[in-house]
Amino acid sequence: MPPLNLDDFERRALPTLLEYATIPCLSPSFDEAWEANGHLNRAADLLADWTSATLPSAAVRVHHLTGRTPVVTATIEATTPDEGTVVIYGHLDKQPPLGEWSEGLDPFRPVRRGDRVYARGIADDGYAAFSAAMAVASLVEAGVGHPRVVILIEASEESGSEDLEAYLDYLVDELADVQLLICLDSGALSYDRLWVTTSLRGLVNTEVTVSVLERGLHSGSASGVVPSSFRILRELLERIEDATTGHVRLASLHAAIPPEVRDAARATTDEFGDVIANEMPTLEGVRLMGDSPAERVLRQTWYPALSVIGLGGAPAPAIAGNVLRPFTTAVLSMRLPPPVDPNVAFEAIAAVLLDEPPAGAKVTLRATNTAQGWVSPPLAPWLATTLDRASREQFGAPAGFTGEGGSIPFLASLGQRYPGVQFVATGTLGPDSNAHGIDEMLDLPTALRVTNAVATLLEAFTHRTEEPR
Repeated sequence: MPPLNLDDFERRALPTLLEYATIPCLSPSFDEAWEANGHLNRAADLLADWTSATLPSAAVRVHHLTGRTPVVTATIEATTPDEGTVVIYGHLDKQPPLGEWSEGLDPFRPVRRGDRVYARGIADDGYAAFSAAMAVASLVEAGVGHPRVVILIEASEESGSEDLEAYLDYLVDELADVQLLICLDSGALSYDRLWVTTSLRGLVNTEVTVSVLERGLHSGSASGVVPSSFRILRELLERIEDATTGHVRLASLHAAIPPEVRDAARATTDEFGDVIANEMPTLEGVRLMGDSPAERVLRQTWYPALSVIGLGGAPAPAIAGNVLRPFTTAVLSMRLPPPVDPNVAFEAIAAVLLDEPPAGAKVTLRATNTAQGWVSPPLAPWLATTLDRASREQFGAPAGFTGEGGSIPFLASLGQRYPGVQFVATGTLGPDSNAHGIDEMLDLPTALRVTNAVATLLEAFTHRTEEPR
C-alpha cells in the first residue's frame, strides 16, 4: 500500500484543520456557557462534515446527550471477516490560550512557518480526527482490506472527560467488540521515530480556600493581628509538599516503580541524553529536580508532583492596595503515579488540609478534576512487530516506548471496560509542541507519519495470527 505523502495531507486535510483551529471551542471547565456559545457544537459539525466527505462509506454522526458535550463517531464497516472493532480516539475541545502568545502568533488564527502550524488545539488534539480519517481513507482508496473501525472524537477531555462514561454507555452497541484501541492524544520525546506511550499519570485537582475575615481591612490596622490567609495557605501546603525539595509527603500518593520502568528510563536517557531537561525552557541558573537524566524521566512519569495552577482572592499587582485580604483560594494540581486511585488521593489531601487549620482559619475545599492513571498492558507479538515496522518505514528508526506525565482518562475508562483490549497510545506532541502552553504547534511531517503508521496498524490487524480469540 503506497503511503500518503505530505501533499496529500495538506491538500485534503489541512484547509479544514486550519478552519477548526480558528474555533475557540474551549473545554467546559474553561467555558461554563459552552452550550450557549456553540463553539464545541460548531467544531463537532465541522469535523463530521469533513469526515463524511473524506469517507463516503462511513456512518458519521454527531451525538448529543442532554446537558453533555457532543461526541463525533465515524463507523466504517469491515471489508474482511469480522475480527472485532478498532477504535481510534481523539478529542476536539481545547485549553484556553493561557497568556500572550509570541509576536506574530495567535491562539485562534493559525500561522504556518515552514512545516509547522501554530494555533491552540491543533496538536492537542485537533489533528487526530484528520489523521484517523485519512488513515482509513488511504486503505479504502487503495482497495486494501481493513477491519471494522470506529473513530471516536469527544469534547470534554480537557475537563477530565467528564462526559465520557455516559457516552461509552450510550455507544456500547456501536463500539461492539473492541479489540484494539488507538489513541492519538499522546506525546513523543523526539520527532525521529514513532513513540508509544507505556503509562500515564493520574490527576486530582483541588480548589482550597482559606478565609480569615468577613471583609478586607487596611493592613495598617489588621496586619500583625489577623493571620494572613496566604500565610496559612503556605502552612497547609507544607503538610502536602516539602517546600525545599518538592517531595510529596503523603505516602498514599506514592507507588512502587517497577524495575522494568527504571530500566527503560535508563535505556532512554543512555540513547537520547537528558531528554526531560532538554525540553524544558528553564531560565539560566534554574536547577531541575532529579539527580540524573533517568531520575528526571521517572519524576515526570511515576512520581507524584504538586503544582499550584490558579490563585484567587488577590487583586492584580497594578491595583494592589494595602489591604489584608479576607481569603485566598488556590487550585492545586496533583499528578499521581499511574496506579494511584485519584479518589483515594483526594481523601488523603482533604484529611491533611482540614485537620486543625492554623489559627482556627476556615478552610473549604472541593475536587474540581480527577483522572485515573494508566499502565499499558503487554503488547501482543503481532502488534509489537507492526509498531516497530511502521516506525522504521515512516521515520527510519525503531519505535520508542516511554511513559507520559499527563493524563488521558479515556484510556483508563476503556481499560476497565475492555480488560483484554490492546492499546496503542501515540501522537505528535513532541519538543516545542507546547500543549496547554502558549505557541502550541503541530509538526506536519510528524502528523503525516503518524497517519501512515495508523494505516499500517489497521492493515496488520486484519492479518494478525497470534492469540486467536
